[in-house]
Amino acid sequence: MTENYSVTDIFRLLADDTRVDILRAVAVAQYELEEVGSGSTELAFSEIYDYVEVENTSKLSYHLSELTGTYLRKSDDGYSLTHAGERIVRFILSGNYQQPDSFGPKPVEGVCVFCGEEALEAFLSHQFFRIDCSACEKPVTGQPITPAQVKTHDDNALIQSVKRQSAEVAKQLRIGMCPECGAHLSADIIEVPGNPLPDADSFLVTSTCEECLREYNSPLTYSVVHHPASIAFHWDRGVDVSSQGIWEFNEHLYKGDWTSEQIESNPDEYEVVLRHERDAVRLVLDSTATVIRTERVRRENGEFHRS
Repeated sequence: MTENYSVTDIFRLLADDTRVDILRAVAVAQYELEEVGSGSTELAFSEIYDYVEVENTSKLSYHLSELTGTYLRKSDDGYSLTHAGERIVRFILSGNYQQPDSFGPKPVEGVCVFCGEEALEAFLSHQFFRIDCSACEKPVTGQPITPAQVKTHDDNALIQSVKRQSAEVAKQLRIGMCPECGAHLSADIIEVPGNPLPDADSFLVTSTCEECLREYNSPLTYSVVHHPASIAFHWDRGVDVSSQGIWEFNEHLYKGDWTSEQIESNPDEYEVVLRHERDAVRLVLDSTATVIRTERVRRENGEFHRS
């Protein structure tokens, strides 16, 4: 039973080439045999035996029994991958345990949020996609990237892939779902003393997963860009924010077109205003960075009014 296994025991199960071959073979066989439908195809013992180089059926039976419960599940119809089996075999098949290919530095569009210069360069730093400013030499943004992601995209396609990925991560953060493990995220809004970001936004949203211990940080203004009210507002004005990289938002913050402020205390409330020419969308958030109301406004005679 898996509940009797320690973490060390669970990973020790993979310290055998035959067992790794079995997991890989199950995934390959399912890929080749699976028909459209729900759930994974279950493979009979004989089908797995056809895919794995093993001395005899007794050896295969032994290794299958060791993997069952942790990486494989067994039913009357055969074997299929568990959640742990799915995660580990996809990791193995994709080669994401390897070092990624080199990339960059490559100039990208956008301005530095710190100095306002159009001097951004993208490159890989270990397994992070990073964008630095060559003018002020400050790191502007960064996010994890997989070797498979680098391997299967050329330079421009990789940048587009990172943009789409960052948008999806932002959407998950907004609804309180950890992009890494799927658990609940808790979020807090904090004011950062000596914040190096422009005065237009002195607040930071910190999202924390208590399960896998991942933390995510974002300026308060950026945290609401992928809210439906913002997406619709910008789309109506010919801007698809979901296709933009986070570094492409910097111009709005640096120029002061996007702003945040605390408008209430006890309980705390914050207002973010995202401006586009004469129009703007206002989003009010509570202390957990949850949007509680929105409205569109238009500037008339130097002041914004409901539109």
